Amino acid sequence: MTTTVLALKRIAGNNIASPIGFKATGMHCGIKHKKNDLALLVSEVPANVAGVFTTNAIQAAPLLVTKEAIQQTGKMQAIIVNSGNANACTGQQGLKDARLMQQKAAEKLGISPDLIGVASTGVIGELMKMEPIVKGIQKLEPSSELEGSILFSQAILTTDTVTKNTAYSTVIDGKKIIIAGTAKGSGMIDPNMATMLGFITTDAKIESIHLQAALKTVTDLTFNSITVDGDTSTNDMVLVMANGMAGNNSLTPAHPDWEQFTEALHAVSQDLAKMIAKDGEGATKLIEVEVSGAITDVEARKIAKTVVGSPLVKTAIFGCDANWGRIIAAVGYSGATLDPNAIKINIGPTTVVEKGEPVPFSEAQLLVYLKQPEVKIVVDLHKGNGQGVAWGCDLTYDYVQINATYRS
Repeated sequence: MTTTVLALKRIAGNNIASPIGFKATGMHCGIKHKKNDLALLVSEVPANVAGVFTTNAIQAAPLLVTKEAIQQTGKMQAIIVNSGNANACTGQQGLKDARLMQQKAAEKLGISPDLIGVASTGVIGELMKMEPIVKGIQKLEPSSELEGSILFSQAILTTDTVTKNTAYSTVIDGKKIIIAGTAKGSGMIDPNMATMLGFITTDAKIESIHLQAALKTVTDLTFNSITVDGDTSTNDMVLVMANGMAGNNSLTPAHPDWEQFTEALHAVSQDLAKMIAKDGEGATKLIEVEVSGAITDVEARKIAKTVVGSPLVKTAIFGCDANWGRIIAAVGYSGATLDPNAIKINIGPTTVVEKGEPVPFSEAQLLVYLKQPEVKIVVDLHKGNGQGVAWGCDLTYDYVQINATYRS
């Protein structure tokens, strides 16, 4: 049974605490010199939870603690987050520190530690300064007001230049439900996952098993379709908390409004993914690569990500150089099935390659287009029905400067 998907409505304020029953806050506790560095997200009731995590074989202590908590209960009521220190490659002491954060947050809220997720981001290989964190946790006062969400989104940032927030509403079983998200990410961004933390809240009712399946599908199309620099971090996670307080019937793939929910989850995740790509360290442009005509959707996304991740493509876009040779070369080494004599490439509205061969175009017109803050590259393989999209950013002098002095 299916129904027509109702139009999603974007919510003004982009508030992570917009769904019923959620509160958030952030503060400066002393990990960083001045900026906010400690954050807390809370649900009034235990929420069903789903998570996706970095594929890096080296995984940070907070990530391990959070995965353990999810496996034990399938539920989560709060997430404690710090920035400025990743608590990664810190051995047994790092695990003790992550568990201490979990324990202190539990004591603060009067709930079980296994309902607390822990997330950290920042410098790798340095032990946490626990005294300011422990003291800071006691001072955190989560709020459902917009100010609390703003403080939360600020406190999770590292080299980001802007906060990343979005929220949508839709209707399920005649009930208004909201899905909201906040993320951080700017460098060490490459799918599966990247140096990114994503937190999504919803008041929809859905069991963890179905929420996990929906998140996995959406992640492949969004968070796993962005790249800044090809690096995969040790701390990355996206967590979704669904507390069921909107009052809808429990969602399953057989529910007539299932598509409404997955569409909203996709919209939130795609917004956050594109914000991360656009805010790549030192970036001046968002690059979108759309691929059609591939053998499968998977191959199309593989090609798109290869093109948008190519350092030569990224530097050409930064320099406003319509060097399509770099694009077609990346298509060729992507490993996907293709016919070189069938490829068509557009940069913005301008066709630069047809049937694998160059076509005349105006360099002056393309220069004007490439100076825009968002650049789209379209590749048609004329080989099948597979489609895919990936997002990234240009590679600039500032990227080198930022990462050359990251620990300074």
